[in-house]
Amino acid sequence: MRDLSDRTTLVVGASRGLGRGIARAFAQAGAPVVAVARTGTALAELAAAGARIQTAVADATDAATAGSLLDRHEPSIVVLVAGAGPLMRPLQHQTWETFSVNWHTDVRIAFHWLREALLRPLRPGATVVVVSSGAALAGSPLSGGYAGAKATQHLITGYARDEADRAGLGITFTAVLPRLTPLTGLGRPAVRAYAARGGQSEDDYLRQLGEPLTPEIAGSALVDLARADPATVAPGYLLTGAGLRDLPR
Repeated sequence: MRDLSDRTTLVVGASRGLGRGIARAFAQAGAPVVAVARTGTALAELAAAGARIQTAVADATDAATAGSLLDRHEPSIVVLVAGAGPLMRPLQHQTWETFSVNWHTDVRIAFHWLREALLRPLRPGATVVVVSSGAALAGSPLSGGYAGAKATQHLITGYARDEADRAGLGITFTAVLPRLTPLTGLGRPAVRAYAARGGQSEDDYLRQLGEPLTPEIAGSALVDLARADPATVAPGYLLTGAGLRDLPR
């Protein structure tokens, strides 16, 4: 269990949902936290709740943002949670613009930040966690290109891991795939849509998912992951209300 007091943790997408829970958990564990998001008001509320949290209002999809913030803060841990909420409609009711929104946000964010982490590079011993989605494994027929975008995030995290190993950089890259949860702004409309599609009540649909994943559980799980021996960190994990579970290789 490694001490986090000198491991600056940069959380991209920290203003809401799982990202907010992750930022708070790292601060509570003693890490200096840089919370990044586009919404200054939400970030200010987060910072007011923890003395170890400083904020950066920025657009994570901008190609210059990753390099600028990595240079400024020199983090030991980077967690990428930011992304767009998909339009919940079946394929035939999507347009190309709505279908592709997560490719232009979620995948773009992962690409820019993974690229900069390798190019800079981050210091040996650094950890980069890309928070993808369980939809990358199971699909998501009501959310356009969301599942494919999340699968691509998972894939390119693996590519970055391989490149870091080939270059001997000593940087750990891993992907975390959270299960659908009703406790975030992203998950609530998805639960409603899939329950209606299946002719179920939301309660019945949720019972199928098991214990709900909360922002607090997500935060605790990622703190444990950051504290682990890098040699034991797997390329990818499924994250549920019961915590992290290794993905099959």
